Amino acid sequence: MRQLLLYQRSRYSEISVYETDELYGERGAFRVLQFASEAVQGALDMNRPERIILEYPRAMLYLLQHHVPEPGRVFIIGQGAGTIANHLNGSNVIVAEIDPLVAEISRLYFDYKGEPVKIGDGRFLLEKEKPGSFDGIIVDAFSEQGTPSHLTSIGFFRLAAERLDREGLLLLNVFGRGAEDAWVAALTTTLREVMEDVRVFSLPADQPHEPRNMMIAGSRKPIRYQVQGMAGFVEVEPRAGYIIHDPTA
Repeated sequence: MRQLLLYQRSRYSEISVYETDELYGERGAFRVLQFASEAVQGALDMNRPERIILEYPRAMLYLLQHHVPEPGRVFIIGQGAGTIANHLNGSNVIVAEIDPLVAEISRLYFDYKGEPVKIGDGRFLLEKEKPGSFDGIIVDAFSEQGTPSHLTSIGFFRLAAERLDREGLLLLNVFGRGAEDAWVAALTTTLREVMEDVRVFSLPADQPHEPRNMMIAGSRKPIRYQVQGMAGFVEVEPRAGYIIHDPTA
């Protein structure tokens, strides 16, 4: 059974919040954030609010905290339900969200308790921060067309590398079609122009070209992990791709 709590069209997307007694085949009581693409952007277990339901925030938090055991400052682009920010206990977290409605929903419906969200374009807000000032930068931003292109270019990756500490980690949550996805290949190739170590992870899918959650991680130091910490994500190796540039004026 599904109960709609909110449906609203913002400047950026159609946004729904609903409660359901079944999510991904699991019975229970869940509150879900969904955008127009029908992809789940965040979920809350009403019986166990501390639990992280979705695989990608669990894997992202594991990678960041394994790479930087006590991350001091973290910059997140894309608020969603606020899951990642809520679970970075002890870190100084800055969240940038372009849509004020999403920021409000995370607080009212998903128990976001962190610092006030900065409203604006994440790349523009990151440019204002000091070089070398972050242990982690997380890109978890989606529009109806997918990840905004100005957050996937070599210009953005250079900016992120400059804002990270020498041992910091950049993480991107994207939707792709596995190791053969041409766009994921381009993202990987572009990031390798900036970072010494780049790893790509994917959730399994029933069909080879089926869309699924994927993650891309980049750092100047080797990225190490243990499979059991990756919440079902497995490492894949995309083929060589093209370099993604910012559009010329």
